[in-house]
Amino acid sequence: MKTLMIAILAALVTTASAQTFRAPIGPQQPVRPMPTPPPMIAHPEVQGVIPRAFSDARNPLQMINPWAPPRYGTWVESTAFDPDNPGKWKGIKFFEIIF
Repeated sequence: MKTLMIAILAALVTTASAQTFRAPIGPQQPVRPMPTPPPMIAHPEVQGVIPRAFSDARNPLQMINPWAPPRYGTWVESTAFDPDNPGKWKGIKFFEIIF
């Protein structure tokens, strides 16, 4: 058992003493810069009745109040108009995504 321990210890000592800590000499690989990531794409703007009701801690009941303050918006912002017949409304914009 003692000889086995001495043999293992001798192998570890010779392995540890055989290591060199010198830098390699000669041509090395050039360091390439990392490619720049693509630019951040702006998120599309979401408008409409439902996002406007639940954003900015607004009171959704003020949207149906005709005497509400101007900060709650007007009915024109939430109305879809017919392009063929000017002045004629077509519907209510619940969700509108603008790219």
